[in-house]
Amino acid sequence: MLGYISKRLLVAFCVCATVSAISFALMFLSGDPAIAIAGAGGRAQDAEAVRIAYGFDRPIVTQYLDWIGSALTGDLGRSIYFNVPVTEIIGNRVGVTLRLGVLSFLLALVVAVPLGIAAALRPNGWIDRLALVLAVTGQAIPSFWLGLMAIVVFGVWYGWVPISGAETWQGYILPVIVLSYYAMPAMMRITRSGMIDVLATDYIRAARAKGLPMGTVIFRHALRNAVLPLVSLAAVQLGLLLSGSIVIESVFALNGLGRLAWESLLRSDLPVVQAIILILSLLYVLLTTLADILNAVLDPRLRGVS
Repeated sequence: MLGYISKRLLVAFCVCATVSAISFALMFLSGDPAIAIAGAGGRAQDAEAVRIAYGFDRPIVTQYLDWIGSALTGDLGRSIYFNVPVTEIIGNRVGVTLRLGVLSFLLALVVAVPLGIAAALRPNGWIDRLALVLAVTGQAIPSFWLGLMAIVVFGVWYGWVPISGAETWQGYILPVIVLSYYAMPAMMRITRSGMIDVLATDYIRAARAKGLPMGTVIFRHALRNAVLPLVSLAAVQLGLLLSGSIVIESVFALNGLGRLAWESLLRSDLPVVQAIILILSLLYVLLTTLADILNAVLDPRLRGVS
């Protein structure tokens, strides 16, 4: 087990190093960053002054090593637009994104797993067909359209919940429901297919032949093996919910990291964009690595495969 964890951590370290290099390169994708900071109407002397002030005149490798060294100590640079530390801006926004992503993930999990189990117990029954309809519509309807319809119906027509902002917990209701609707189909379908495969195995037939209660067969013997693929998928979905909420945050006017990244792109505030990409990517790598280790704990065969 220790060898498996060591290999997974080594792979995660290599991925993190690659992500950090890509994040750093973003600063130079649009050309000379000194000219971008000085502005389109800036003089050559202004661009040169910016180049010296920000250290862009140094070798690229030296700049990267200084940037990653500062990032490891928690210094992600200063915002070009606001002229304040990037960590201060992100610290003010990250709470909204974390609450939105985690609540959406939990809601999707609570709905998807029981629905997937119920659909697997009665294939082609009405619950299975209902689950199929939810899965298809969840993947087919654009998130911005569903968010706007939710605002019109539940916020404007009925006035049940706020339609924007996150000042109160009610402001999270609509965005959490809309965002979870997109994470639910994949988790529900993989739970259903996993349960169908496990319920057809000999040891489950033997357990049922012994007269064990159906609840014991499902939750003690079948569910543990059926959820193995779900562990990896759930980690990916949580990472996507945390990093892919730009549309939902914009529709519901939530000041989270997704909206901040979009606003920073429009302002050419590249240090903020760099930092957000780096943080969300590292979080994604952390979640998938933890999921792999948890899968190895639940299924010893994976340690041998590794």
